[in-house]
Amino acid sequence: ERSVTPGGLRVDLHALSWQFSRSSGPGGQHVNTTDSRVELRCDLDLAGLPDAVLERLVARLGTREVRVTASTHRSQRRNRVLAWERLAERLDAFRAKQTASVAERPSDDA
Repeated sequence: ERSVTPGGLRVDLHALSWQFSRSSGPGGQHVNTTDSRVELRCDLDLAGLPDAVLERLVARLGTREVRVTASTHRSQRRNRVLAWERLAERLDAFRAKQTASVAERPSDDA
C-alpha cells in the first residue's frame, strides 16, 4: 500500500515507522499522561521513490532516512497528520530539480 504526497510522490507505507512519546511543554496533566508527541521515520531505500528523487535526497541529507517530529497539538492524531505533512513537504522539495529561469533575448523583429 502507498500514500501519495501533495506533489504526487508515492511512498510505500512499509517504509514508514511511527514512534510516540510524551510531549514536553505546557499542557498540564494532559502532557504527563498521553503520548502525543509523534516521530515519523521514512526509510528511503524502502520508500519506492523515483531514482532521481532518491539520489537528490541522499546527496543533500547525507542519510538514507528522513525523520520528522510533531508535538504542536495535544492530540496524537493531529500530530500524526502534521508529521505526515512535514515528511511529504520534505520529500516533495526534492521531486523536481530546481531550475533557474533564463530570460529570453528579445527578437530583432521589432
